[in-house]
Amino acid sequence: MPKLKRLSAQEIINIFNQFGFEIISRKGSHIKLRRLGETGKETLTIPNHKQIDLGTCRAIYRQAAKYISESDLYDHFYE
Repeated sequence: MPKLKRLSAQEIINIFNQFGFEIISRKGSHIKLRRLGETGKETLTIPNHKQIDLGTCRAIYRQAAKYISESDLYDHFYE
């Protein structure tokens, strides 16, 4: 079974930058990323931590799968 990678906030931001997302705000320990997509504004929220928990990484992956195909995201999040 594939294993979820342990990623930092900066690594996740770099992944989403490849898909056209840009940082729009930082508030506390969270960073908002946004892009204009087919359905309008697409927004993702990422906690700004050195290492993000696996459950949180999985939730970010599921949230992003609404906007980006899972086949494109899979290699970035899973080993």
